[in-house]
Amino acid sequence: MANLVNAVRETVREHPDDPAIVTDDGTLTYQELWERIGGFAAGLTERGVGVDDRVALYLPNVPQFVVAFHGTLRAGGVVVPMNPQYRAREISHLLADSGARVVVTLPDLVPFVDEVREDTDVEHVASVGDGGFEEFLGEGDPEIAERADDDLAVQPYTSGTTGTPKGVRLTHHNLASNAAAAADLIPGGIGPDDSQLGVLPLFHIYGMTVCMNATLFRGGTFYPLPSWDAQRALSLVEDAELTLMHGVPAMYNDVINQPNAEEFDLSSIRLAGVGGGGIPIEVLRRFEELYDAKIYEGYGLTETSPVTHFNTPDDGRRVGSIGRTVPGVSSRVVDDDFEELPPVEEGPLAEDDAELDDVTGEIVVAGANVMLGYAGLPEATEEAFTEADGERWFHTGDIGYWDEDGFFYVVDRKKHMINTAGYNVYPREVEELLFEHEAVADAAVIGVPDERRNETVKAVIVPVPDADVTADEIREYCLDNLAAYKHPREVAFVEELPRTTTGKVQKFELREQS
Repeated sequence: MANLVNAVRETVREHPDDPAIVTDDGTLTYQELWERIGGFAAGLTERGVGVDDRVALYLPNVPQFVVAFHGTLRAGGVVVPMNPQYRAREISHLLADSGARVVVTLPDLVPFVDEVREDTDVEHVASVGDGGFEEFLGEGDPEIAERADDDLAVQPYTSGTTGTPKGVRLTHHNLASNAAAAADLIPGGIGPDDSQLGVLPLFHIYGMTVCMNATLFRGGTFYPLPSWDAQRALSLVEDAELTLMHGVPAMYNDVINQPNAEEFDLSSIRLAGVGGGGIPIEVLRRFEELYDAKIYEGYGLTETSPVTHFNTPDDGRRVGSIGRTVPGVSSRVVDDDFEELPPVEEGPLAEDDAELDDVTGEIVVAGANVMLGYAGLPEATEEAFTEADGERWFHTGDIGYWDEDGFFYVVDRKKHMINTAGYNVYPREVEELLFEHEAVADAAVIGVPDERRNETVKAVIVPVPDADVTADEIREYCLDNLAAYKHPREVAFVEELPRTTTGKVQKFELREQS
């Protein structure tokens, strides 16, 4: 296949008149989608943007994201997806580090690009919604740029342990292999009769691979929604009789807590998938009671394109498990010496089971879906991998165990990371912003349990003496400078933070006090 966009081209040849994308504004057939992809590729070429050049997509779930994504690949470029909730200070590093020459975004977000533009390589901004995107499209039917399997296709960004976003180098083969694996996890595979609810953000690898690409590569119909709205999503599933949906735990929690949840008919759904964090069992059970449909939990990371494990209808599922390793991927649970730990007879184990400490270790994975490495960070790349038994194993940073039936279980998330509604938040980024506030003398950020979001962000602040600052002011300050999901929904003021003799904040004490 080489160039990932060839998969779309094959679908166009087989199903030119079938619906590819459906929104409130109308339907794009596969042939129409292909023509617009060609127009975007031509627009890039006319502006001297081509092989290996970066194109940043700073967009919500709109058809133009799909067009620009595959148009960039058709021209031989590399897609840099960016969260449309980000503000200027958050996109500045992504644009500068990636070297993006083009940004595709919404009119309301253009000012954030303009604010940091002089510190980046950005030459062109195509604005969706005010005619700028249409003006960007070129003429003709450009050839598909030749790319090798190990050439870069997408460079998303994920935060490292320091909170500094790292560019993840994903190849055409990484993404193609994982989209195929995701499509085949469904009984009979995704086909032309399937329709996918597109509520997961397309800038995120889960929505990009499992929803967008897996659907379009198999001739299904994609229904993108620009933002999450439980009522809108439920109505769309019912009215359009959608067959596939994926979401994070908070979305399913929202669904079951709708006052009219019982009124919706979701009988058309043949697979509901969940990832981005463990789903509370009570949420899963309530959803299944309401709609007579099963939720299948999976697991993955940006660095793995993303899917590595999944509970499947064909192989059964084990509630509380992330599932078995998907085809084409290998996984192990290893100790600190990289020795494989033995499986338990059958999971899940109780959290207070004495055996748990003896069987848990780090989950590591290998396969065609695993990234090349981090952009411009050779040391971080080296630390992320271990060569063993002829494989290049990626360290997920997640602690878990497995059972004799091949089901894996995650018992602890990455150290320090806060997982809120499927989004990763690293405390240091929020802490650094807090320290810039004139009324803050000291600060620490932790994750605290939240029924809806799994975890929520809490800021513990030591104010400057005699400072007149309120929790609401801190929250508004963070909202003005960060994506909404990163802001501290809880703010506490203390006289001092608990620290070790070396000056490190003892965050476990803060959590115990919460």
